[in-house]
Amino acid sequence: MRSIWKGAISFGLVTIPVKLYSATEQRDVAFHQVHREDGGRIKYKRVCTVDGEEVPYSDIAKGYELPSGEMVILTDEDFADLPLSSSRRIDVLQFVEREEVDPIFFAKSYYLEPDAQGAKPYVLLRDALETSGQVAIVKVALRQRESLATLRVREGVFVLETMLWPDEVRAPEFPFLEEDIEVRKQELSMATSLIESMEGDFDPGEYKDAYREALQAVIDAKVEGREVARPAEEGEEEPAADLLSALRASVEAAKKGRGEKAGKAASGKGAPAKKPAARKSAPSKPGAKKEPAKSRGRKSA
Repeated sequence: MRSIWKGAISFGLVTIPVKLYSATEQRDVAFHQVHREDGGRIKYKRVCTVDGEEVPYSDIAKGYELPSGEMVILTDEDFADLPLSSSRRIDVLQFVEREEVDPIFFAKSYYLEPDAQGAKPYVLLRDALETSGQVAIVKVALRQRESLATLRVREGVFVLETMLWPDEVRAPEFPFLEEDIEVRKQELSMATSLIESMEGDFDPGEYKDAYREALQAVIDAKVEGREVARPAEEGEEEPAADLLSALRASVEAAKKGRGEKAGKAASGKGAPAKKPAARKSAPSKPGAKKEPAKSRGRKSA
């Protein structure tokens, strides 16, 4: 990984120099826009709508359009003069319980690595934060944009998760919220049973991007000149007569699916491997003292 930002965590009077890395990557099949006839790449020119001339990138500035249609032009110098107190710092503002931060505020995740001279205070703050079970609310400026963020620990490393500002989260103003919708006791009970029948431990490795895999298979087939194999279409199920019947059928299907999954897991297990025969120890010499077995200390996680 390549660091994309260097700065420091500011925690009271303690400063911890760190490097910032993108913690996630979007894995998607990338395409170019091309001419259908010959596969030539489509290019775009930056053309001024006033004089019709092509404009070099060095002559392009940012413009803010007023309601009147007039344009306010801002240069790099205008942005450089703006006060960004957190331009090279991650300022710790407070510590809160994890449950207090609604995940809807999270935008993007980053890893923080300490510089050589900041390793000890980094580990100290990391261990203290992990012991507390809390997250730090911080303020940071990345790419000329100041954001709130949280600082938490994952697999021994600080994760910085930038957040949206409160006015960037839309309110869910939908008409049905004002309606008096009655839910019967039997329906609620059956919905609860459906949830319970689908409970399990989350393992992200169990899931995959089936669409991306199928798309890559189509590309590979075209490269190799093979016929594209189309996946079989799943048959549509008949809709249930009412909500309660649909819930009941869903519970039965979930239980059946779980039973089949458990059966496959059991059948996949082979016969237990035979343990190797224990090695016979050499006969002890007369008069030799038996050494007590050394206890192995447990490795810390």
